[in-house]
Amino acid sequence: MNKNNTVYIAAVVQASPIYLDLDATINKAVDLIAQAARQGAKIIAFSELFFPGYPWFLWLGTMDYMTPFIRRYHEQSMIINSLEYQRVQQAAKDNHIFISFGLSELDAASLYIAQVLISDKGETVYTRRKLKPTCMERVLFGEGDGSSLVVSPTALGNIGSLCCGEHLQPLSKYALYAQNEQLHIAAWPAFSLSGGEGSHVLSGEVNISVSQVYAVEGQCYVLVPCATVSRAAVALFCLDNNMKKTLSTGGGYARIFGPDGKLLVTPLQTDEEGILYAQLDLSSITMSKFIYDPAGHYSRPDVTRLLLDPNKKEVVIKSTDLPDNNVILQNDSGIEMSDK
Repeated sequence: MNKNNTVYIAAVVQASPIYLDLDATINKAVDLIAQAARQGAKIIAFSELFFPGYPWFLWLGTMDYMTPFIRRYHEQSMIINSLEYQRVQQAAKDNHIFISFGLSELDAASLYIAQVLISDKGETVYTRRKLKPTCMERVLFGEGDGSSLVVSPTALGNIGSLCCGEHLQPLSKYALYAQNEQLHIAAWPAFSLSGGEGSHVLSGEVNISVSQVYAVEGQCYVLVPCATVSRAAVALFCLDNNMKKTLSTGGGYARIFGPDGKLLVTPLQTDEEGILYAQLDLSSITMSKFIYDPAGHYSRPDVTRLLLDPNKKEVVIKSTDLPDNNVILQNDSGIEMSDK
């Protein structure tokens, strides 16, 4: 559906997961979902890796330190369509609300930074994986592919998602703009890391500005869910004072931006938990698009264009799945061709 006269309330969560406890975090999420639904929200968005919480241990110590956390993180990660996943689907159905959430997706023996959109009927609209884990995240997580750059038509408009540092990837952003994205979920972890040269790039000030720019560039509403780091999380991950200097409590920067970049909510304190609400009116996108539309009338495809491969990449292709009598060739440019 692509209606420009759709008006509804959206909600973003600023809250701490129960780190490394999937069941407890689902319980907390279900309560927040019901709370948002009672306030009339038609969609609620949770932070990057809300299930089972962001792996802050990746930034704090050596492999010896990380090993027990890695094992536990695998154990507490979520499998798509598992019983735990179905609990979130049921919460969407029971409360008649769309849910966007971030998760550590366990697929066979590998983990991926994933985002999911579930409809108000409890059905999966899409799942996606972060194309490139950021910096230390590459120790733990695999990569997505072009099938993760998806915008889906829904009753609430055309919805897409990216997480965290993906909002600093101009080509990935443009791939979503070009699909007429009307509502974007920009999911972030807490901004709680400090210390070291260049660390300001990880600050809330910088990255929330990036989310605001996304709204202006894409002329779309942007929901910015963001977690917080609880005292319990610092106690869990930090074994000494040096670690505590690197990871602090708080770090919440949840926001909602309009398609002209306007901040639509009063932010919570960075160490405060809660839900932010804003009324979205898709008809307001029209005037923003009238001024700027970099994937439409403001584009110059004769000068610059984006090449996007939207296909899912499988690690194994069975010969029985290939067309009969076809031989897969590859030219000097790396483009696959078929020949008989």
